[in-house]
Amino acid sequence: MSGGAGDRESLGALAPRESLREASRRTLHAAVISGYLKPGTVYSARALGTQLGISATPVREAMLDLVKEGLVEAVPNKGFRVVQLTERELDELTELRQLIEVPTVRLIAERGISDPVGMMELSELADELIRTARDKDFIGHHVADLQFHLKLLAFAGNENLVATVHNLRIRSRLYGIPKLADRGRLVATAREHFELLDLIRARDADAAEKLMRRHIGHVRGAWATGEDATSPSD
Repeated sequence: MSGGAGDRESLGALAPRESLREASRRTLHAAVISGYLKPGTVYSARALGTQLGISATPVREAMLDLVKEGLVEAVPNKGFRVVQLTERELDELTELRQLIEVPTVRLIAERGISDPVGMMELSELADELIRTARDKDFIGHHVADLQFHLKLLAFAGNENLVATVHNLRIRSRLYGIPKLADRGRLVATAREHFELLDLIRARDADAAEKLMRRHIGHVRGAWATGEDATSPSD
């Protein structure tokens, strides 16, 4: 089954202005993560290119990149099928992130960040997260969120750890993000990034660890379904 015209408006709205292949990859990656491209559905490069207003070639190249990331799989003579993760797989991804990111953030808070430029860049990304949440710019929000957390984790000084977390994060599914944005709650979760930076500045490792654990917990709660009744500040 190929993607229909109903996806055209949402995909076109997601597309950023950059090189066609990279723009396509970022847009389609965000479309998979947020559920705009449906799990189990086969999409042709030509149909996706039409929806994005570009030729099929950069779209095909972008989808092949997503194949390497495990987000889609190639279907001979048809296109690309969005890989559907089981609930257990999503739980395992979240558990791994908890095991890696939570103690790493605690370590960073204990050490503190003495790089003022790095802290300024993190603050700018936190600003971008709030802006994109307000604008319902889901691809921009996803990109800023990924950049924020990878940049923060880099202060632990372990490149392999950062690469591992990057791989885990790009395989997540955040189908509830549009619902949260519609209800005005995405901005509240975005503000947690500023709260985390404040805790790191204060070297409050216990509170930073607690916040990071809750923050990742959103991935299998409100961010996954949009139906979690627990507010981000609980």
